Amino acid sequence: MDPSGADPGDDGLRGLSALADPARRRLYDAVAAHDEPVGRDAAARSCGITRTLAAYHLDRLVEAGLLEVSYARPTGAGGPGAGRPAKLYRRVREDRTVSIPPRDYELLADLLAGAVGAEAGGEVRAALLRAAAAQGRAAAGADESLSEVLRARGYEPQTDERGDLVLRNCPFRRLSRAHTELVCGLNEALLQGLLEGRGEDPARAELRPHDDHCCVVIRG
Repeated sequence: MDPSGADPGDDGLRGLSALADPARRRLYDAVAAHDEPVGRDAAARSCGITRTLAAYHLDRLVEAGLLEVSYARPTGAGGPGAGRPAKLYRRVREDRTVSIPPRDYELLADLLAGAVGAEAGGEVRAALLRAAAAQGRAAAGADESLSEVLRARGYEPQTDERGDLVLRNCPFRRLSRAHTELVCGLNEALLQGLLEGRGEDPARAELRPHDDHCCVVIRG
């Protein structure tokens, strides 16, 4: 508990509670599906609800710390007659977790990653990458599409204009900030193992760093 008396798990619990409402969850998913901020009208249309109801639920998601707000005019709009900037919503990238009683697996992962990075010989790192590839092969999911398997692992796959699978979320995002090279290598090994387990070319999973996405892209 911090000095103010607030429980560190309160933020995660509040966020999960905010998603209990079905309409609110649909709106969150609609916003989260885009890299760019989404306006109230677009969010309402995608969920089949009124703009007023969408605005109410979107603002509750902001209060819960799940969405963040920005303001902008439509592209090309400006000058005295352009009106007020529109209110736009975007998913907050910070994690929200709840554990009862409290656990700190992230601290353990951070310690282990730090130890791997400090190990001079490279044997532990090589063993970790082999384990990641083996885990990928085990998760291949013969009865599921590649996108379904990736989605179940938290990668949020999305096909871009070139036909490549962009992974919009890194399941190890917070850890990757302090141990970028190690985590990116782990992602690459895991996804190459996944493709190999499905009988596909593992070389399709390649490093292509991106600020807001997983560092690995799967070529079409």
